[in-house]
Amino acid sequence: MQARHIRARLQELYPAIAVELLGMTTTGDRELGGPLATIGGKGLFIKELEEALADGRADLAVHSMKDVPVQMPAGFVLAAITAREDPRDAFVSCRWRTLAELPPGSCVGTSSLRRSSQLLAKRPDLRIESLRGNVQTRLRKLDEGAYDAIILAVAGLKRLGLAHRISSALEPEESLPAAGQGALGLECRSDRSDVAALLAPLGDAGAAACVRAERAVAHGLGGNCQMPVGAFAVAAGSALRLRAFVASPDGKQYLAAERAGAVAAPEALGQALAAELVDKGAAAILAAIGAKPR
Repeated sequence: MQARHIRARLQELYPAIAVELLGMTTTGDRELGGPLATIGGKGLFIKELEEALADGRADLAVHSMKDVPVQMPAGFVLAAITAREDPRDAFVSCRWRTLAELPPGSCVGTSSLRRSSQLLAKRPDLRIESLRGNVQTRLRKLDEGAYDAIILAVAGLKRLGLAHRISSALEPEESLPAAGQGALGLECRSDRSDVAALLAPLGDAGAAACVRAERAVAHGLGGNCQMPVGAFAVAAGSALRLRAFVASPDGKQYLAAERAGAVAAPEALGQALAAELVDKGAAAILAAIGAKPR
């Protein structure tokens, strides 16, 4: 769906250029047997796409920025980060309208340590179960009664025309988004300046600054997909407000911090906020799950 959206944008900009889709299924789409963090992390969703870029089968790849590892591999570049859709998490249930309405002991499905740690920090009475598969598969499992509620991304549901399935959107105070959530990243080979130039008009400077600040937090904390970490920035004129958290997987240890800085220097702001979290004790939390701040 997001690739089709980018194709339509490119065809509007360059009507003389034919834009074709190369259908692919990634390892992350196929490996559904366990939690994402234990089978290879978010890089599973882009590995095959980068192989197609490397061997010339594809000129560009479209990613959800929340699925892009914080350190890009050599030979590849993010040519553009698009305007951001709704970055919030979605609470989806067949019976309950809000997270607060869920009775104690309810089963909530999510594959994200970031989401589950925040849920447990606020609602330790809930039972969290792993949830994998594409969006339709996850919704089917909910409808079949395997879960009382599931947590998905608002932007993903809207892009698929499934906004009606959202019971309520979780505000950042309830569930801080993942770095880059709601934005699309357009990747190409670093030696394809021609492709990068074509993609540049699709970029959004404000969204890019926010995403770069958020990714700098994740990178400063170790850049490990197994980390229960969230980061979310909002731009207002020349200013950037950045919030982030680090938690233990069970939510019992939870550290949060917030900083303001300049839109022109998003990475510096993200690095400073990561350092503040480390000073507050994030290193000990991360060490317990095998991660290490940079």
